[in-house]
Parts: sequence; structure tokens; C-alpha cells
Amino acid sequence: MSETSTAPVIRDNPAANRFETEIEGHMAKVEYKLDGKTITFEHTIIPEALQGRGLAGQLASTCLSSARERGLSVTPVCQVFINYMKKRPETHDLLSPEGQKSLELG
Repeated sequence: MSETSTAPVIRDNPAANRFETEIEGHMAKVEYKLDGKTITFEHTIIPEALQGRGLAGQLASTCLSSARERGLSVTPVCQVFINYMKKRPETHDLLSPEGQKSLELG
């Protein structure tokens, strides 16, 4: 198998309440719940065959950019998002009051 240098195409699938990307026949996804103007990132699933490629970070980055573009507040429940956002203070303005508690900021 050859490594590809192109970023994966990550798309929002609102009918399934998830962001997703398919790579080499495997589906990586972030499940979310949308409630008014707050999006809760609940679960990130990276198939074993796709682990170790930085895909979780790419998914988190894309999801957070989408939330920002849509004017949504973010509540990270999934540990991937909690860890990602803790390390990136530039994302903290997206946090809902509940999200601030998740990151132990409020």
C-alpha cells in the first residue's frame, strides 16, 4: 500500500448526524448531536486499519471549522475532541458553557 499525500475528503452527513470520510474502503466518522445552535461531538470512530495517520486530528479540525462557519457552540464529549481542544486555545471560543466544563475551563 502506498501512502497518499492528499488530505482525506471529510463531509458532513446530516441525515446520519456524522462527519465521515472513506479511505481504502474503511469509514472513519465523528458522530454528533445538533441541538439548536450547539453541536455535541459524541464519538469518533477510526477503524484500526486507518489508525496512526493523524486522521482523528484531521476530523476534529474539519468538524470544528464547520461549527465555526455555521456559528455553532461546541460541546466536546468525545475524548478525541476534549484532547484536541485542550491543546488548542484558539478553539476555546467555540465552547458552550457545558463544553467549558468538559475542558475544565469553567
